[in-house]
Amino acid sequence: MSANFIQCDRRTSFLLPPSIDDWLPDGHLARFVVEIVAQLNLRSLRDSYAGRGSQAHSPAMLTALLFYGYATGVFSSRKLERSTYDSVAFRYIAANTHPDHDTIASFRRRFLKELSELFVQILMIARQMGVLKLGKVSLDGSKIKANASRHRALSYGHACKLEAQIKAEVAELLKKAEAADRSDLPDGLSIPEELERRGKRLAAIAAAKAEIERRAAERHAREQAAYEEKIARRIKKEQETGKKPRGKQPKPPVSGPRSSDQVNLTDEESRIMPASGGGFEQGYNAQAVADTTSKLIISAHVTQHPNDKQEIEPTLEHLAALPEELGAVTDLIADSGYFSEANVTACEKQGLTPYIAAGRKEHNEPLWDRFQEPPPLPEAADAVTRMKHRLKTTAGKAIYALRKTTSEPVFGIIKAVMGFRSFSMRGFEKAQGEWNLACIAWNIKRLHTLTT
Repeated sequence: MSANFIQCDRRTSFLLPPSIDDWLPDGHLARFVVEIVAQLNLRSLRDSYAGRGSQAHSPAMLTALLFYGYATGVFSSRKLERSTYDSVAFRYIAANTHPDHDTIASFRRRFLKELSELFVQILMIARQMGVLKLGKVSLDGSKIKANASRHRALSYGHACKLEAQIKAEVAELLKKAEAADRSDLPDGLSIPEELERRGKRLAAIAAAKAEIERRAAERHAREQAAYEEKIARRIKKEQETGKKPRGKQPKPPVSGPRSSDQVNLTDEESRIMPASGGGFEQGYNAQAVADTTSKLIISAHVTQHPNDKQEIEPTLEHLAALPEELGAVTDLIADSGYFSEANVTACEKQGLTPYIAAGRKEHNEPLWDRFQEPPPLPEAADAVTRMKHRLKTTAGKAIYALRKTTSEPVFGIIKAVMGFRSFSMRGFEKAQGEWNLACIAWNIKRLHTLTT
């Protein structure tokens, strides 16, 4: 007696035309992405098409394709094209069409700014769905690898040595070119080709040196301003107390580039960043502000600063620019990397209560210390003293503890689950746009989880 198997017939055609709507189960993320994109105002994208030539793919479809790709770890335009053939979910989003990788890549590159502007629209949808209600938010950052190798970096000192070497080689080649007897030239050596090659290298080195010198001038301006501020504080203190301030006299900054200053030849706008596991990598510092209740990202930006201290003010500007309908941010939580007196004061000026760790806390805090309330706050306490006191209270500790369950899981899922560990595009502006795409994809993925 033969076994009873379900028939497997790959040759029989469908009796009726198949519907791609039957291919995905209800509640699938791909369906949700299409529904969200259908609610967005894409007029800025549609109006950019001239309407001439062959028919173009729908901007709504390509937008949904990118959003779903970033939400599921498919970032490459070639992989996105292949997925419209191989994946049922991508076939559903593309409505059984197959935009080629050039179309996908040029759409992403051309409309990166317009796609980033959809970030706030999706937050408004979350608000209408009753998922997002602003209040406490958590700020954190993570280093994302640039589309460039750190081994393609050129330091100022090495650039000067290389420039001198190539100029000497050019002079030698010109001498040989002027000589009547060229019998000593190696076989296969073409003087015009060698001169052209070295000319291009000298131009690249000159451009790299100019960029390093520009950055050095900006750094000197910042350091000079900080130096003058320190001197002014010392003079003021001396005038108030009548005593010479303790400590060494600040030294004025030295102008000009340092020998170790470098620029990357592949993506000159990226920077050498310390990696979390040790060592360094060529990348950008990606920042995100997450709502502590919904874990939706409400603000995101990319910076070239390896240190997080300078990222509070741009974050406050982004938060202030959010629509009033989203509600008001009341508390800002951040780790010790963001701590400075200026940052604490800036938060209070904008009406936010800061919970920024003033330093690293030791593990295994004694039991009774965890539940002990601090002594009363002095009446004339400044902003930093008030915040430190706030963080020692039981209520303050509970609020700061929200950081571990908010921003840290958000970055962990974006990098480990969604697989966004490096940028595909080069340049600061494109890195900013691509980070916005990754955060939009996270928000859609999170909304899907919260509403299904």
